[in-house]
Amino acid sequence: MSLRRRALLAGAAVVPLAGCGTRAVEGGFVAGHPERGHLLRDGVAPGGPPVARRAQVVVAGAGVAGLAAARALRARGIEDLVVLDLEDEAGGNSRAGVLGGLACPWGAHYLPLPGDDAREVQDLLEEVGLRRRVAGRWRYDERHLCHSPQERLFSGGAWHEGLLPVHDADPATLAQYRRFAAAVRSAARAARYTLPAGEPQPAQLALDAEPFARWLDREGFTAPDLRWYLDYCCRDDYGAGTAVVSAWAGLHYFASRHGFQAPGEEGERDAVLTWPEGNAWLARRLAAPLGERLRTGRVVLRVAEGRHGVEVDALDLASGALERWQAAHAVLALPAAVAARLLAAAPGPLRAAGAATRSAPWVVVNLQLDAPLADRPGAAPAWDNVLQDGAGLGYVDATHQRLDPRPGPTVLTWYHAPGEAARGELLQRPWSHWRDLALADLAPVHPDLPRRLQRVAVARYGHAMAIPVPGARARLAGLPLRGPRVSLAHADWAGYSVFEEAFTLGHRAGEHAARARARAA
Repeated sequence: MSLRRRALLAGAAVVPLAGCGTRAVEGGFVAGHPERGHLLRDGVAPGGPPVARRAQVVVAGAGVAGLAAARALRARGIEDLVVLDLEDEAGGNSRAGVLGGLACPWGAHYLPLPGDDAREVQDLLEEVGLRRRVAGRWRYDERHLCHSPQERLFSGGAWHEGLLPVHDADPATLAQYRRFAAAVRSAARAARYTLPAGEPQPAQLALDAEPFARWLDREGFTAPDLRWYLDYCCRDDYGAGTAVVSAWAGLHYFASRHGFQAPGEEGERDAVLTWPEGNAWLARRLAAPLGERLRTGRVVLRVAEGRHGVEVDALDLASGALERWQAAHAVLALPAAVAARLLAAAPGPLRAAGAATRSAPWVVVNLQLDAPLADRPGAAPAWDNVLQDGAGLGYVDATHQRLDPRPGPTVLTWYHAPGEAARGELLQRPWSHWRDLALADLAPVHPDLPRRLQRVAVARYGHAMAIPVPGARARLAGLPLRGPRVSLAHADWAGYSVFEEAFTLGHRAGEHAARARARAA
C-alpha cells in the first residue's frame, strides 16, 4: 500500500530546525484501523438480513498464520476457500508501504534462516526461490541475506560493531558474559529449545514459572551492560522487558537460535533474510495466489459450530452488510483473546487462555530522509542500529540492501515497544507525538536528522504480539487447537510472536482442515 495523501489525514506538522526556523513535514498514521477491531469490543448491529455465502473452508484472519493456512489448503487441493480480514491488505504485522518511492516496513522486517525444526518455513523459502540445493547443500539467495555490516551499537559517544556492549567491559562484566553463555548451553542440554517451540519439557516449565529478571538476580547476573542487553533482546522480540517475560522466554531467545557468544568465543549471530519492505515481501507472495478468495474489510463477529458444519458471520465494512458464511470447516487465525471470544461454546481452557493472554503495543515510525545522515565515529552504518539506553529499539535502514553504492535518499524505520500501560496512548496521541519521540531518541546521535526529514509514516499496533509472561507456556500446553470443524492458528497460541510460530501453526491448521474435509468426503 503506497503512502497516499489520503493516508496522511493529519496533514503537515512543523518540525524545528536548528538555526533555520521551522518547516512543514507531511506525516500521518498508516497501516491499521483500530476502530475496526474495536467494533467487536463495542458491539455492532448490522442492518438488514444476512447475505448468504458458502465455501468449503473459511479462514478468519489474513496475517501470516491465515495466509499459511490458505496455502496449505490449496496445496491439498482445496480451492473453494475464503480468507477474511478486517484490514485493507493482507499480512497482519508483516505489511509495508512506500515513502518517497522507497519501500519500507510497517512492521516485521526480517526472518532468521530457519533450522530443521521449521520444515514448513524451509519449504516456503524453497517455493519462493530463496533457498535451493546446490551440490547437495542448501544455499540461500545472497541478494536477500542481510548485507554486512548487520548491526551496531551506539554507546559512550561512538558506534561499535555488534549489539553486546563489550568496548569498555571490565573483567567482572566479561566473566558474567561467559557465565551467561554457559547458562544458555546448560539450559539447552537440560531441555531441547526449538523454533517453533514444541511441547514444553519439565525443565522449561520450571523456568516458565518465574520472571526472567528474578532468575537473573538469583543466578548473580547483575552486570549493568549484560542486563541492558538482555532487556533489549526481550523488548525487541517480545515487546516487554526482563521484569515481565518469563525466564523460559529469556533463555529461549538464545537457546533456540544462535546461542549466546561471550567475547572471545567462536560463533556469530544467525544470518537473516530481509527486504526493504520487511516481511511483507513474504506476505505478499503468500497472498497473491488467493485472488478474489481474499476478502478484506471484513470484521468477523461470530463463529458457531453446527452438526454438519460451521457458520461464520462477518461484517462487510464497505457495504455495511452482514455476510453469513456456511462452511464445512473454519480456521480462526486470530489473536487468542479474539478467537476465544468469537467462538460460540468455546471450551473453558481456551476461553481462559485467551482471556489471560497479555499483549504488547508497538509503534513503528518510518522517517523519509532526503540524504544519508552524518555519522558519529566508530563502526560504519549498519542495517540494524541500536542506541544503548535509547527510548526506542533503534532503527533499520530500508536502503541497506540496495546494491547501488551511491548515497541517496533513504528511509529509517524506528521501532518502539512502549509497554502495556501505554496502550491507551496509541489512540489518544497524534501521529506527531510518535514522530517527536523518534526524533528525540535519534537526534542526539544524528543532529542533522530534523533537517533531512521529509515525510513521516506512523504505524500503531495496540495488540502487536503476545507477551510470554510467567505461566504462559504451562497455560497454553495441550490446548485443543484443532477440532473436527474449527481449528485455531495464531502465534498467540505459542505464547510469543515470531514468523516461524505463526506460519507453522497456520500451516498445520490448514492441513488439519484439509484432512477433516477428506474424511468427511
